[in-house]
Formats: sequence, C-alpha cells, structure tokens
Amino acid sequence: MVVKEIFFNQYFYIGFIAWLIAQLSKVVTTLVIEKKLNIYRLIGSGGMPSSHSSFVMGLTTSVGLDKGWDSAIFATALVFSLVIMYDASGVRRAVGKQAIILNTMIDDLYKHKHIEQDKLKELIGHTPYEVFVGAILGIVIANLMM
Repeated sequence: MVVKEIFFNQYFYIGFIAWLIAQLSKVVTTLVIEKKLNIYRLIGSGGMPSSHSSFVMGLTTSVGLDKGWDSAIFATALVFSLVIMYDASGVRRAVGKQAIILNTMIDDLYKHKHIEQDKLKELIGHTPYEVFVGAILGIVIANLMM
C-alpha cells in the first residue's frame, strides 16, 4: 500500500519521469555517437544531462506550481535540489577527476609490473553545464505534466 502511494505521488512521479527522460537520452546519445547500445547508461551516473538535476528540479517545480512559490515545502524542496546539484557538479566531479588520475597511475604501473587492480569509474560527476541542462529538463517536464 505504501509503495503504491509513493509511486503514484504526483511530485515523485513527475521527478521520476524527468529522471527517466534524462537517462534515456544518455542511452540514445551513446547509441548515436558510439554506435553501440549501452543499457548501463540507463542506470549509470554522469553525463549529459544530469538526471539528478532533472529529478530534483522536476520535483521542486511541481511542488512550487501546486503549493505556491512561497510555501515552506517549496523552499525545502529547492534547498534540497540546490544541495544535490552542487554535489553533482562539485564533490562528485572532483571524485571523477581523482579517478582519472588514479587510473592513469594504475596504467603506468601495469607497464612495469603486473598488479591486480580494477580501474575506478571516472564518469561520476557533472559539469555545471550538464547540471544546468538537467535542471532545465526537470523544470520543463514539471510544467508540461502539472
């Protein structure tokens, strides 16, 4: 019963649809550019547009449209969204850059001796542009669905 109520909550549903469109666009973009179907992009993080930003801004915009731009719940959702978007473009992007450096070091070590180490995932965070486009996508989807 509770799970059904969550998934049919209009705010969650709109955010989820914005997330899904962002993730599907990554699959399509990968298919067009790399000429291969990479279903992992449907659940993977990083890339254009930021699905995190799409999700939270879809949620925030739908709350604002329904409850008012001056409501406490809109302010709460907006602060939540700003923290998520800051994290996506700041902290997680820095982690991705560190992964690139560590992977380069691992590659250098492989050239001299054999070690057992998997490469780290490098596509973790987002550029500010990817976050911005994701946020706009979420806002548009919420306006279309409310």
